Parts: sequence; structure tokens; C-alpha cells
Amino acid sequence: AEAAARPSPGQEPGEDRGPPPCQPAQVEFAGPSGPEEEIWNPWEVPEYAQPSAQGGDTMLMSGADLVGFLLRKYLNKQPTSQAEVLEVLSPDMQDAWPEIWGQACECMQLVFGVEVKEVDPIAHSYVLVTVLGLSYDGMLSGEQGLPTTGLLVLLLGVILLEGDRAPEQEVWEALGVMGVFAGRQHVIYGEPRELLTHVWVQEGYVEYRQVAGSNPARYEFLWGPRAHEETSKLRVMDFMLQVEQILR
Repeated sequence: AEAAARPSPGQEPGEDRGPPPCQPAQVEFAGPSGPEEEIWNPWEVPEYAQPSAQGGDTMLMSGADLVGFLLRKYLNKQPTSQAEVLEVLSPDMQDAWPEIWGQACECMQLVFGVEVKEVDPIAHSYVLVTVLGLSYDGMLSGEQGLPTTGLLVLLLGVILLEGDRAPEQEVWEALGVMGVFAGRQHVIYGEPRELLTHVWVQEGYVEYRQVAGSNPARYEFLWGPRAHEETSKLRVMDFMLQVEQILR
């Protein structure tokens, strides 16, 4: 099924390949330094976020509200609590909050690379941190953007799966399954080629180099020194297994 979802090597980036796994929905939230504005929130994830309870539309709306709330907390570097979470949900969704909460945390982890960690099990308080202990949250400097660490971790995982050096074509085919294509603007990640071949290279997380002796030139991705320093292959593979379980 995965192979069928991948674009063929000859497809152009702009061609229609159907909806990406994360179908974005707009959510309003207060940014870290200004009034409320619209951002893109990938809550509607057909592969794993379809609610099982009745009132599915209401649950999806509540989930979108909660993801927007968690993003606001993350961008403002603020902790949160179960009490605050319950205030976000409408009264008729209070009983369903564990399911909505779990799906919102999965979305934050998979799409944005942000983990919701419980720091006080009695008071049920939480902090939001980047996954795998990475010090980089993927925010583009000078822009009101969103965390892109989720895509970075997926790239590191693809490199591992390709034997520690991933041909560029294989990388784009793998990311295409997630709705991310070279040369095609993404509502969360912006222009992904810029991220992969420039931003994350400069940050030291990946290496992007020409395959020795290739003519015409072919390129490959490897882990950079900062990735080796801040995380491990085992932690990244565990993350990839979690992603696989979520998307089933």
C-alpha cells in the first residue's frame, strides 16, 4: 500500500496526488507576540484521527481547538495542566477528553515533533518539549512559523532505514507519502527542499553531498554531527515505530 502511495520518480512536484496524510484545518490562536491570527493545524488525519465515539465532527473540532491550544503553549514556552485542557473543551466533550487528549498529543508529536510530557502526575501538569532531546525546534528565524522538528526526525529515520546514507530520490519518495514534495510549498514546513538541503545542513543535523563518482551528479543525505551528538539511532528508530503504529 505504501508503494502505491508514493509518486513515481517521473512525476512533477505540482501534480495532484490526492490529499496528504495530514489534511490541514485552520485554527485561531494568540501568537507569542501579537493578537490572534490564523495558523494551519493538521488535525484531520484520516489515517489515525477518526474518532470512534458519536459526535465525530464535534470531537474533531475539539481536537483542532486542543492542538491549537498546545501550539500556543509551546510557542509561548508555557506549561499547561489537565484543568486548562478541560477548559478548552466544550462541556459535552468533557467525558471524551482522554481520547481527544491522546490524539492531540499524537498529532503534536508526529507533525510538529513536540512531545507533551507530564511533570506532576498528581496535579496533572505538563510541559511541551522537542522530541528525542533535540535542542532545535525547527522554527524558522524571523517568521511566525510552526515547529518543523517532526519532519527533521522523519528525515533522520529515512536515512537510517536506507543504511545510514539515503539517496535524494529515495528521501523525496518517502516524504511524499507524508504529503511533502520538493518544490511544492507545504502549509506547515514551507518549501521543504530549502529545509533539507540548506537549513538543516547549516544547523548540523544532516549532510547533503554528491555521491562520489556520479555523473550526472546524484546526491545523498547522511546524519550530521549535531544529530549524532543530541540523539541516537535507537531513539530515532523507536520514534519511527511509534509513527508506524499511529498511522496504522
